[in-house]
Amino acid sequence: MKPLTWAALAASIALPSVVLAQGAPPNPSKDPAAVPAGAYTLEPTHTRIVWRVSHMGLSEWFGDFSTPTGTATFDPRNPSADAVDITISTASVTTTNATLDGELKSADWFDVAAYPTIHFKSTKVASTGPGSADVTGDLTLHGVTKPVTLKVKFYGSGLNVMDKHFTVGFQASTEIKRSDFGVTKYVPLIGDDVNIVISAPFEKAG
Repeated sequence: MKPLTWAALAASIALPSVVLAQGAPPNPSKDPAAVPAGAYTLEPTHTRIVWRVSHMGLSEWFGDFSTPTGTATFDPRNPSADAVDITISTASVTTTNATLDGELKSADWFDVAAYPTIHFKSTKVASTGPGSADVTGDLTLHGVTKPVTLKVKFYGSGLNVMDKHFTVGFQASTEIKRSDFGVTKYVPLIGDDVNIVISAPFEKAG
């Protein structure tokens, strides 16, 4: 075997021991009613904010933002009182193409020098079923603030066995027109409609 293969085999053997040392992983709850009410902080390392646009009508191009910050309050008995506040660094945009990343940070697109952050603050939470809600809020992007509604689904909750924090996770999606926020470069050659998918774990404060 090649050395790399031996290393991979050794890691696969060692991994169960590491997991056992940390304790048996809990069964994450899929019941939103089991989430303790209170304040939560966004866990940035495993939060993904992925977007996609049409590329000349021939394909779709994807990118994402990393390491956002934010807070939330949850109360499964009173979802209408829930709230979320998220800030994203525009300089964190990435597409796996370094040249394009530089263009997106320029004044033609996100203009990170003038607008270093994207901000979403909820104004209303309306339950749409067990574990789902429409979260409406003000999205500030490229210096423009517009109302946006996120379609949010509860993903699961439980103890994170690695960092020992109680964590609750959500998946959210929405669609915006970038021209509404003054980002008009190459519209309509490059799509105006931007689909956004968010995977967000929050850790219980305290």
